[in-house]
Amino acid sequence: MIRKYRIGVIQMDTRDNYEENMEAACRYIDEAAAKGARIVAFPEVFNYIGSEPREPEKIPGGPTISRMAEKARKHGIWIHCGSISEKNPDGEKNFNTTVLLDPYGREVVRYRKLHMFDITLPDGSEVRESNRTQAGTDIVMADTELGRLGFSICYDIRFPELYRYMAMNGCQVIFTPANFQMQTGKDHWEVILRTRAVENTCYIVAPGQYGKKRGKSLSFGSSMVVDPWGTVIARAQESACVVMAEIDLDYLDQVRRELPCLKNRRGDIYDVVRKELC
Repeated sequence: MIRKYRIGVIQMDTRDNYEENMEAACRYIDEAAAKGARIVAFPEVFNYIGSEPREPEKIPGGPTISRMAEKARKHGIWIHCGSISEKNPDGEKNFNTTVLLDPYGREVVRYRKLHMFDITLPDGSEVRESNRTQAGTDIVMADTELGRLGFSICYDIRFPELYRYMAMNGCQVIFTPANFQMQTGKDHWEVILRTRAVENTCYIVAPGQYGKKRGKSLSFGSSMVVDPWGTVIARAQESACVVMAEIDLDYLDQVRRELPCLKNRRGDIYDVVRKELC
């Protein structure tokens, strides 16, 4: 296992021109690789955001992941493919899916977003992500040369039990690609990410979308990497860009020794509470 390595976190201003988006993504990979990145991480829906829907892609075989695989092979690096719309072979609603590629361009894991953003606004109107997106069913983790990695997407960050489960199963680095909106991002984004890092003594890697989308919504940006102490060790500027950080698994082990909250938890009590609530 590689104990220390550099990660390139890519903040994108994805728009409705697929080819321009992909050309930008490839440039950012080249830049991160030139800066010594062992792994590059993208935000949610990094390949396309537009008022008109784009045809979802098959995985494997679709153009986006295939192009990312070429870049992984070219540079010999890992690529965390943020998320894209994946065609659902068994239904009409598509998945919001992330793929991790190894330095040979091979798919290592595939994670489908678990939690759908379904809310009723004060005026009675509804926003229901579940109307168009099929929720995933699996918690996904991967043992790699970069450590044990965990996966989530955007709204998932509001569900601490998901992160605790991954931490209790050995995850050291958890990815949270997102397209957080300005109205919630300014108050919640950093607070939640730092909390997930502190309570699970793990690294949180959070690539985000930035800029005005679909002519109305404003993506918050502020892509960051948070270390196991809760310190923001890298943060993107207010633009599309690459930000670099160092992942240090020896430091993670040190924090877990000094703050053994994962060992001190009372699973015997929580399990009883969980069963009663269910």
